[in-house]
Amino acid sequence: MEQPGFIFTGIILQEGAGYTALCPDLDVASQGDSISEAKAALLEAVTLYLETALENNLPWLRPIPRDEDPRFVTPEAIISTFPLKIYTEIYAYA
Repeated sequence: MEQPGFIFTGIILQEGAGYTALCPDLDVASQGDSISEAKAALLEAVTLYLETALENNLPWLRPIPRDEDPRFVTPEAIISTFPLKIYTEIYAYA
């Protein structure tokens, strides 16, 4: 049985000497000195964002506007795109 979860898009951009990681589906970003650091920081930021939104019954899906999405505005700046997989656990209680 497949574990329940979400799959979002992750984008890595080079900015100066470092890297920015962005999840355009949630408007969450992070950065790192290397591509792997930026990916790890984005994974942590997305996980914390979703945990907080879901625990507090807040809307969690908030894509960035198309005119700010690097896939459409500056595709040449993108170093890589990757699936960002977040698995969840569901607890029921009354």
